[in-house]
Amino acid sequence: MSSLGETIVTGRVAAGLTQADLANAIGVTQAAMSRYENDLREPEADTIQRIGDALGVTVRFLERAAPPAAALAVDAHMRRRATARPTVWRQSEAQLNMLRMHSEFLREEVALEASLVMPGFDPFTTDPADAARLTRTQWRMPAGPARAIIRWAEAASSVVLMMDLGNRRVDGLSQWTADHPVIVVNSANPTDRIRWTVAHEIGHLVLHREDATDDMEREADAFAAEFLMPALLIRPELANLTLGKAVDLKREWGVSVAALIQRAHQLGIVSDARQASLFKQLSARGWRVREPASDEIAPERAELLDHIASHLRGRGFDDADLAQLAGYQSPETNGLIVAPTKSPLHAVT
Repeated sequence: MSSLGETIVTGRVAAGLTQADLANAIGVTQAAMSRYENDLREPEADTIQRIGDALGVTVRFLERAAPPAAALAVDAHMRRRATARPTVWRQSEAQLNMLRMHSEFLREEVALEASLVMPGFDPFTTDPADAARLTRTQWRMPAGPARAIIRWAEAASSVVLMMDLGNRRVDGLSQWTADHPVIVVNSANPTDRIRWTVAHEIGHLVLHREDATDDMEREADAFAAEFLMPALLIRPELANLTLGKAVDLKREWGVSVAALIQRAHQLGIVSDARQASLFKQLSARGWRVREPASDEIAPERAELLDHIASHLRGRGFDDADLAQLAGYQSPETNGLIVAPTKSPLHAVT
């Protein structure tokens, strides 16, 4: 079990507040807040309530939530752009931790049985592509393009949240809890990028639950490439690749044109020079920023938390009750289950 101070730090960073901001919001000095966060002094009951008010969470959540060993998860995996500032990805990581803790609170109220198992592989002895093939086989996924991959992840006990992270520098995050993983995906991205991000995070979950490696991001990308575009099936379709053909394949396989070009190069179908030429054409058309046909790919939807909410509503709980069960003060601050019109935090319905 983690300390109250760690939970306060995680909630503060997730909210984008400095230590001074939170101290001012609850009417204490920054020195006092520092002592609370470092567990050098236990806040009075009314102070804990004010902290909860400022962060939009219940006292029960602050006192019972269990972050991992550090307030900002060291075991969280994140797909982020090279341009992402440390403050951006640390806030995103803290948001993942908060959502994980809130989801654990909500899951306590419902007995869930997963129909699939999230497998685990040793990254030092298992090639990422082999891990992807084995995962597809164990899940008995149909041959061909992977459809609705969020549903597959949810069937394997994952809590998946579509969340507008407020920027496009962080694509997604994942983390194991005691018995199930949590994946947060940036809903601001186009569907093809969302699908790649989910597959990338599944790669982290199956390869890096126990062991960190020096090349985790490359391994997760290699997993995603095989998971979404199995070499045996995609290889014949990548012959004589042009941008026009890549757009058609994008519609079929649900991955970006850029990913298809990279896959063709990885499989030895296009040369270094041809790959460079295709990417040059991609840039000339402005497709590096916005590719065509992204809106023609079936949207990915996260449904598990909505099913839990529906079950609880059927037992007589209203939105205020659901918020309290998840550790939020009110439906307005509920980041797990909210009205479809609310943003930026929302579960897709």
